[in-house]
Amino acid sequence: MDEPYRSTPVFNETNLPAALRARHATKVGVWGMVRVLEGKVKLTYLEPPSELLLDSDTPGPLLPEQPHFVEPIGAMKMRVDFYSEPPGG
Repeated sequence: MDEPYRSTPVFNETNLPAALRARHATKVGVWGMVRVLEGKVKLTYLEPPSELLLDSDTPGPLLPEQPHFVEPIGAMKMRVDFYSEPPGG
């Protein structure tokens, strides 16, 4: 598996930043992967519109500049890994 060049801290349902719960996007040339360590998270893509239910077996890929937001579904732990090229998964 590709190694990320940066990862967020591990967040839970209470300390997940408001910025990640609201519309935001990765930067130009930056791919992301939402990784759920425990529980479930809903990932909503805004362009094109769709939703994914993420768990420890289902990561959420993010394209460069793709608007999205995440929503915890109960107790959870997650982080976001960042890559300079498309990650393997």
